[in-house]
Amino acid sequence: MTIKTRGYATHSASTELKPFAFERRQPRPQDVVIDIEFCGICHSDIHSARNEWGHTHYPFVPGHEIVGLVAAVGREVKGFKVGDRAGVGCLVDSCRMCPSCEAGLEQYCEKGFTGTYGGKDLIGGTPHAFTLGGYSETITVDERFVLHIPENLDPASAAPLLCAGITTYSPLKHWHVGAGQTVGIIGLGGLGHMGVKFAHAMGASVAMVTTSPDKGADAKKLGADEVLISTDTGAMERARNRFDFLLNTIPVGHDVDPYMALLKRDATMVIVGSVEPLKKVNGIPLIFRRRSLAGSLIGGLPETQEMLDFCGRHHITCDIETISIKDVNKAYDRTVRGDVKYRFVIDMATLSN
Repeated sequence: MTIKTRGYATHSASTELKPFAFERRQPRPQDVVIDIEFCGICHSDIHSARNEWGHTHYPFVPGHEIVGLVAAVGREVKGFKVGDRAGVGCLVDSCRMCPSCEAGLEQYCEKGFTGTYGGKDLIGGTPHAFTLGGYSETITVDERFVLHIPENLDPASAAPLLCAGITTYSPLKHWHVGAGQTVGIIGLGGLGHMGVKFAHAMGASVAMVTTSPDKGADAKKLGADEVLISTDTGAMERARNRFDFLLNTIPVGHDVDPYMALLKRDATMVIVGSVEPLKKVNGIPLIFRRRSLAGSLIGGLPETQEMLDFCGRHHITCDIETISIKDVNKAYDRTVRGDVKYRFVIDMATLSN
């Protein structure tokens, strides 16, 4: 016995998303069933749907920025009740026993976490061997991987917090960004705009580092105190050794050396955007100022809940454009062109239209 649901799926790397009927498992004692209200579109959805990373299994239902209302709970569920607003991010399972999982860092599970879509489903209960994501009416998830959405946040603009939000919050928190620091956010897109909001709310002086002068006004509206144009060699030279921390959200391989030169001694730049080889990393900027180049994934479940609660206290959400699910393929093309400020969110009620 399964739960019948509807969504949108692609059936090959070269075909568009289209309506798709599939099944979710009936809730186990520890499961939560969520009726999905909104699901954000992450660039990872597009890479995966188009098999650009080479490991997609079809049919493929994207979506890991999920917000909805609890429809049912298993008898052992303690933290949620029917009617609660809940969220699901990038993870729906992990080994739960390795040191990372025991530390609440399930994103670094040493046996490999199960992604909300495209992961091998080790729980089962459906005919589908791999997990199917949030471009759908419902989802069944173990309580450990379900999050509370603060009631004061708009549910549509809260959805991308489950990926874009935690991807930027986690490194800012881990490297103790706060008052008295000068922080640079490199790249103004879905990730970068959240980095600006978080760093500002944490009390730092924030610079948006961008190649595009026309993004300056937007950056300041989001909370940036200044804008540094990275193609302006004079401005970059004057900014050398100024920054306590850099969050690099550039989504493609690039030369990091010009940015490393902006850091103070003992400061760190963290890569969150590029999941492909960096074009150049010179050891000299690191060695001669004891600088660090690091990476960060998303966050574990405890930190993701902490991020959501922080957003509730500071009234932080993503800047979004809400769309009907029938327009998802157009939204993919616009996302690739950078034609969105700053995240598309699908209204799942439009599945019934």
